Parts: sequence; structure tokens; C-alpha cells
Amino acid sequence: MTVTDAQGAVDAVWRIESARIIAGVARIVRDVGLAEELAQDALVAALEQWPESGVPNNPGAWLMAIAKRRAIDLIRRKETYQRKLAEMGHELEIDGGQYSVEDSVESRVEAILEDHIEDDLLRLVFTACHPVLTMDARVTLTLKLLGGLKTDEIARAFLSPEATIAQRIVRAKRNLAKAEVQFEVPSGPDLLDRLQSVLEVVYLIYNEGYSATAGDDWMRPALCNEAMRLGRLLVELMPTEPEVLGLLALMELQSSRANARVGADGEPVLLLDQDRRRWDRLLIRRGLEGIDRAWALEKPPGPYLLQAAIAACHARAADPEDTDWARIAGLYAVLAQVTPSPVVELNQAVAISMAFGPEQGLRAVDLLADDPSLKDYHLLPSVRGDLLFKLGRLDEAQVEFEKAAALTRNERERKLLLERAAACLPAGQ
Repeated sequence: MTVTDAQGAVDAVWRIESARIIAGVARIVRDVGLAEELAQDALVAALEQWPESGVPNNPGAWLMAIAKRRAIDLIRRKETYQRKLAEMGHELEIDGGQYSVEDSVESRVEAILEDHIEDDLLRLVFTACHPVLTMDARVTLTLKLLGGLKTDEIARAFLSPEATIAQRIVRAKRNLAKAEVQFEVPSGPDLLDRLQSVLEVVYLIYNEGYSATAGDDWMRPALCNEAMRLGRLLVELMPTEPEVLGLLALMELQSSRANARVGADGEPVLLLDQDRRRWDRLLIRRGLEGIDRAWALEKPPGPYLLQAAIAACHARAADPEDTDWARIAGLYAVLAQVTPSPVVELNQAVAISMAFGPEQGLRAVDLLADDPSLKDYHLLPSVRGDLLFKLGRLDEAQVEFEKAAALTRNERERKLLLERAAACLPAGQ
């Protein structure tokens, strides 16, 4: 095997297995940053050995074994070895009572890695998304630890300098250690609060891929795919949480439109103009099944399940004219009660305009005109421009489209908005 072949194999295995390896080692050493370093050591060992020995039959297990060995060596070298051993013995006694302190460190670590891997993954999710970190740090650390993305890949995805992302990762790990964040899944009332942080991180990653805030691309599919992969992992780990099911369903239903959202030259295609024959029926089916599973749990709907239900209204409509806009407006009204937000109210206004006419929609939009949180939100003038255009108030519509174009940082979107502004001009101008 050539070095290039080995590099490709290592990269592929790392993307799939890194989260489990880091999670398993973190449970041993109780430090996420240190766990990643030990996992990276295993990666280096693979790069050194696989070109000669070939890829093992179970490469993930091979990497786990190397990382586990590094963790054992580290514990032995530390002056606090006996304390660490006692802590692990106490934890394993709590978890099942089948291990004694006298067991060898190798057998105890083996038990940790074999018996608790899914729990470890869940612990890693809640640690990477801990509220002690800024949202930017949570997103970056989640992509690094759970997504297996390299620092330069994260930097490219968010159009940031690699050095900035690297510093953010280092600070995040340092802040987790400084705050003595426990490597654990929260319990009781803390669980739902912390779960919201986890879901928010995943959906932020998804949205940055679905509608890029800056740059030349309308979408960044790699981020969407990574967010959905994380969503599926969460569903596997927490299958009875309706908001987890709702978030994955929402992402799948939105992603079902990906092929139709971009034209031949990369220009954006708005929802009502899309060729619905190009929508991905498999993703739609998965999304609808996920919604059904969530409703079947008979728990009060949260924001992600409600948004998924809205997306389902679009997915079920074979033609734009078949869309149940009245139901969408009603779902947005419920969503506004669950999570009050002027952005939700703006979306509700759009649904009202589609269900009951642009005049009613415009009245709803104008109620939001002075909201300070929407001052720099380009979709407010964009929506208002669209409604004014439909009402034939072209001069006013042009002003709104130009205002929206000046506010957006996405070049594709700016071009579309300026084209809409130009369409408001009389012929020949």
C-alpha cells in the first residue's frame, strides 16, 4: 500500500470512527482535549504503520486499541495514578458493580470502551455543546470532535482563517478544563435545557450550509450533510426525544429540495419556482416518518417538531398551488407562542399573505418594521418588497429590494435581489 493510499484510508476511517474513539478515551482520562490528543496519536501511528502492514480488518478497533494503550500509559505515568484507578473503580461499581479495584487497569479500560460506548458518545455531545462555551466555540468543537473535520476544513466551511479556528478550538478545550466541566450527560431538569443547546448547535451548522450567510455560494452541502449525520447520531442515542426526531426530520425535508434550489449557473431558485420533480423523495419519506414517530410520543411539540410540520406541508404539495398555507400560518402562530421571535412572526406574515392575500401579509409585516432585532435582517425588506411587488407598488418594492441587497452578505442572494429590484423599473430603463 502506498503512503497516499494509507492517507486516504486513515482519513476515511477517522471521519467515521473519531467521535467514538475520542468519547471512549475521554471517559478514561476525563479531559476532552487530552482525549483528542491521544486519539490523534493513534492516527499518527496508523499513518506510520498502515503503508507497511496494510489497513486492518477492523480499522476503527485498531485505532481504539492504540488510543486506549496511550491512555493507559499516560495514567501510569501520572503521580495521581492510584487516585485515577480508584475513581474508575468507583464509577464502574456504580455502573454495574461487577468490577473490583484490584482488576488490572487494562481490563477496566477495556470494560469502559466495550460496555459504554454509546453513553460515551452522548457525554461527548453534551460536553462539546456545553453552555460555558460561546456558540462559535460550541459549533467549532462539535465539528472537530464529533464530525471528525480537520481544522482547515472547518475554516473553509465558515470562510474563516485557519488560525482563527485553531485558536477557537484551543480556547474551547481550555475553557472546558478551567470550568471543570464534567464528562457526563445532565439529568433531571438540566437535561432539556442542555439538549436545547445541543440541537441549536446542530441546526446552526445545518443553516450555515443551507443558506450560507456570506461568500459566493448559495449553499454549502458539506455542512448540511454533516449536520444531518449528527442529527442521525442524536436520534440513535436519544430515540424517545421528540425534538431530536423533529430536528432530523426538519433537516431531511429541507435537504430534499437541495437539487432544485440552485439553477444551472448556481443562481438561487426560490421555493415556489422550484421544479418539485427534482425533490428527493427518499429524504421526504424519511422526514415524514420521523415526524410521525415524534407525534406518536404524545409529548407537547417543541420548535423543531413544529418547523418540521411546516416543512412537511411543502413536501406533501405536488404543486405550489396545493400548499396548505392556512395550516402553515396556524403552525407559525403556535411556534410564535412556543418560541416568541420576530423572525417567526415574519415567516407567519409570509404564510398569511399566501393564504389570505398580500394586503393582509403586508399589514402583518409592517407591524414588525420597528423591531430593533430586525434592523439589519435582510429578509424583512426582501419580504416587504415581494408583497409590494404583488400589490403593484413597484417604486416602493424597488427600494425594499435594494435595501435587502445592501444588507445581505451572500453574493448569490445579492444578485437575485438586485435583479428583482431591476424588474420593478419600467421597460427600457
